[in-house]
Amino acid sequence: MAVTTPPVKTVNDNLILICGLSKGGKSTSLKDLKDPEGVLYLNCEANKKLTFPDKFKKLVITDPMTVYAAFDQAEKLKNSHTIIVDSLTFLLEMYVSKFVIGAKDGMTGWSNFQQYFKLLMQYYVAKSTKNIIFTAHVESILNEQEMIMEKKVPVQGALKKNGLEAYFSTIVSAKTMPITALVNYDNPLLTITEEEELIGVKHVFQTKLTKETVNERISSSVGMWSVKETYIDNNTQFLLDRLHTYYGVPATI
Repeated sequence: MAVTTPPVKTVNDNLILICGLSKGGKSTSLKDLKDPEGVLYLNCEANKKLTFPDKFKKLVITDPMTVYAAFDQAEKLKNSHTIIVDSLTFLLEMYVSKFVIGAKDGMTGWSNFQQYFKLLMQYYVAKSTKNIIFTAHVESILNEQEMIMEKKVPVQGALKKNGLEAYFSTIVSAKTMPITALVNYDNPLLTITEEEELIGVKHVFQTKLTKETVNERISSSVGMWSVKETYIDNNTQFLLDRLHTYYGVPATI
């Protein structure tokens, strides 16, 4: 299926990639989003159930091409403020399964796969006036050029060269961390509950690289997070609030 990329119209400053291992708290981090009725949740993982009660508007994605229409529809809804794609990993795997594997012309199939993602990011995401949140799974992958193991979002085809992360300026990693590893990162966005103290671990977002995680693809704009805020609660609303403050976007968006 051929995909043509229209010209880029604008840039979306409210774009976040939340990546991490399975069961790392990516989807759970969405539970405290404000005004949940204004959230469009695109479920790309075979109608996987969320782990909390919610009031999101939901659409189960069974054809990757319908994501474009969902973005267009969200722009028409006055009370819509956020689009979630959960997950980008499964969405792209869905495209490969549906349009690449078994295609008569494999080269064309892979070329269209690349253009599908570029069109999504460079047109639909870029021109959107909404908050855009993608989740994605990560794997440890060998960088054959530097012979080191990197933790990044796996992707096939030509997109593999630069990686999906190249399209995001704000990337956080959802992790389960020992409480003892967080003692030096006391900040107002990191709250350790009594239950977390008892079990000894906490779901967090890592917002900045450390010397132990230099081979991960965590990134943000300069000065967005302090060193103390390297680890914060896995609360996606905290991420949106910081982006709105950093870029001067009205909090009502």
